[in-house]
Amino acid sequence: MPNFNDIVGQDAITEHLKASIELNKVSHAYIINGERYSGKEFIAKIFAAALLCSSETGEKPCGNCSDCVRSFSGNHPDIIRVSHEKPNLISVDDIREQINSTVLIKPDGGVRKIYIMNEAEKMNPQAQNALLKTLEEPPEYVTIMLLTTNLDELLPTIVSRSVVLNMRPVKDKLVKKFLMDEVKVPDYKADICVAFARGNLGKAKLLARNEEFDNIREDAMHLMKNVRDMEVPELMAAVKKAAEYKVEINDYLDVVTVWYRDVLMFKATADANNLIFRDEIQYIRKVADLCSYEDIQDIIDALEKAKKRLSANVNFELTMELLFLTMKEKQS
Repeated sequence: MPNFNDIVGQDAITEHLKASIELNKVSHAYIINGERYSGKEFIAKIFAAALLCSSETGEKPCGNCSDCVRSFSGNHPDIIRVSHEKPNLISVDDIREQINSTVLIKPDGGVRKIYIMNEAEKMNPQAQNALLKTLEEPPEYVTIMLLTTNLDELLPTIVSRSVVLNMRPVKDKLVKKFLMDEVKVPDYKADICVAFARGNLGKAKLLARNEEFDNIREDAMHLMKNVRDMEVPELMAAVKKAAEYKVEINDYLDVVTVWYRDVLMFKATADANNLIFRDEIQYIRKVADLCSYEDIQDIIDALEKAKKRLSANVNFELTMELLFLTMKEKQS
């Protein structure tokens, strides 16, 4: 079973939570703020298990006592996971029914009662105000953990009554080591996942295990190797192919961006050792020879502009068509 030692790259959070248990200074409310997939839920699960662990010796959670077994199996009666039926809304009824109406009921058998709310940023103002009533006068045995991707969506009064723990990007070398040791991916694939995850360990893990990501990478690579020689009908076909990955289009564009950054780096250094796509060196060298520094930077800028346009719901086909035409023009 996992423990605090299994939390990778979040030393400040880990030490704070461990110290709060050891010094018996556990807060009634915590906010863990960080990107999706960054590991907030994993940390909350370990902290909750540690708070309820009934072992009297050694570090907590021990992983062996009945409380730890129930905690990690999701069956502990004193760990309440706040849910919501509507995908983009946590309503005032959700808070009243799952927290406010049960918070005065003492723990089932332990010394603490823990509420874990994922996607806390989805609480509407009425829900947050309902929660605030509990946070203003919480029972001494209650700990509420709010997991959020956007701290700014929470009321300042909720933030001020909570201990805020901000997730930090995990160092690339730690992410790579985790992928190679735990996920068992080869060196070159770990490098690619690390480049796209940008310090998000959970995202790196998902990419490493996602067969769809391999397909995205292959199709993006095909485009970059051939875009210079494509005629307009072929470019339109490439746009339609990219549309198959509309949901994961940022992953697709990230592959292209990292590839052109490799081109830029190789043009500047003539060294393939530090490239992410070093197995594609013959194509990277070819584009580096064809393009000026300004041309490569223009392509990278066009990729960032395309991302912004797509996030603003600008027409997908027109955005991708303009991007592909720019890539072709700058290599001609």
